[in-house]
Amino acid sequence: MANLPIAVQLYSVRHEAEQDLPGTLAKIRAMGFEGVEFAGWYGHSAAQIRTWLDAEGLRVAGAHVGIETLQGDQLEASVEFAHTLGNEFLIVPWLPASTNAEWKQAALDLSAISAALAPHGLRTGYHNHDKEFKVLSGETELPWDVFFGNADPSVVMQFDTGNALSGGGDALPFLNAYPGRATTVHLKDYDVANNSYAPPVGEGDVPFAEIFDVCETTGGTKWYIVEYEDEALPALDGINRCLQNLRKLGK
Repeated sequence: MANLPIAVQLYSVRHEAEQDLPGTLAKIRAMGFEGVEFAGWYGHSAAQIRTWLDAEGLRVAGAHVGIETLQGDQLEASVEFAHTLGNEFLIVPWLPASTNAEWKQAALDLSAISAALAPHGLRTGYHNHDKEFKVLSGETELPWDVFFGNADPSVVMQFDTGNALSGGGDALPFLNAYPGRATTVHLKDYDVANNSYAPPVGEGDVPFAEIFDVCETTGGTKWYIVEYEDEALPALDGINRCLQNLRKLGK
């Protein structure tokens, strides 16, 4: 199987990053992470962030950005920022869609953004929460399937394993239904019985061994991205335990 690099979503350590981004990056690298995914810039320029990343030997696995930053007169600045940072993936983490018609339109919007980014060597995608795996009132098809059934295949399917399980969505059928599109995958665990994100990766109910098999064969995955948001553990301890558990699983 592929030896995929492991990054961490900086939202996991957002308070630490806000107070001391270069110091937090250094701690992340010392743990053994190979990359980071951003969810904000903490007031720093792309050039300054790139300097800190290069000093630690960290790569950028992506960034969560608002869809408005990829449209209209904001697009050019977003492209320049991504190029300076060395970031290929501009992932939209939330969409306000509340009907399947709105999910379909969102898919078309992301497809248009994908086409606009392609000449710049950049890609966009969508990151799920739990709502995409719950059938809306009066509908029969899941929002997830409406979205990715209508989105261009170039739109990255950033699957969040814990969020999906929280919404009742077992990752495996969805990964299998859209082969080659799970380019970056969020590794997050979930305790079904207690409706909790407290377990670090590998200690809850997400079937990671089976997910790894799909990601590394038909999924087209390039990055695993750890995300730990629960307060059961201090943020830095939480992501470190996730990574060490992944090492025990052979990652």
